[in-house]
Amino acid sequence: MTHTNLKINDLLANLETNLAKAILGRQLNNPLMIGIRTGGVWIAEAMHQRLGIQEPLGLLDIAFYRDDFSQIGVHPNVKPSQLPTNIEGRDIILVDDVFYTGRTIRAALNEIFDYGRPNQVILAVLIERNGRQIPLCPDCVGASISLDAGQRIKLTGPDPLAIHVENVVAAA
Repeated sequence: MTHTNLKINDLLANLETNLAKAILGRQLNNPLMIGIRTGGVWIAEAMHQRLGIQEPLGLLDIAFYRDDFSQIGVHPNVKPSQLPTNIEGRDIILVDDVFYTGRTIRAALNEIFDYGRPNQVILAVLIERNGRQIPLCPDCVGASISLDAGQRIKLTGPDPLAIHVENVVAAA
C-alpha cells in the first residue's frame, strides 16, 4: 500500500477483520487485550469495542523495558502499566500502532512475561512498515507499507484518530 492511501477507517476495518479471523483460528478463550502506550492504546480501544472483548483493556508502558533506555534516559511522561496481576495461562492480544524495528514489541513481551506466562500472544498492529531489526512479526495488520529512510508514520488522537507520513529532519 502506498502511504498516500492511509485512511484510518480502512486500516481499522482491515485490522478488525484480520484480528477476528486470528481469534477464531487460534481459538482464543476470553482474551485479554493489551494496548502499548500511547498509539497502541488508541488502536486497542477501537479494536476492544469493535470486537466486543469482555475483559477490561490492559495498558502497557514499556519505557523501562526498552533496550535503549540508558540512551534516552527517563522520559517525563512514563505512566504505570495497568495489567491484571497474573496473566499466567491467558490468551493475550497485544496491540500497537506501528510495527517498525520490533524493539517495542520485544520490550512489551518482556514486561508481559514479568506478570506470568501467557498461553499465547497475538500481535496486532495498525501498520507494519519496513525496517525490522529483530526477528518478530505481527500476526494481524491493518496495512503493510514501505517508507524511505527519512520518513516515519505519525498517529494522532485519540479523537479524532488520524495517521500520516512525516519527513524526519536529521539533527545537525
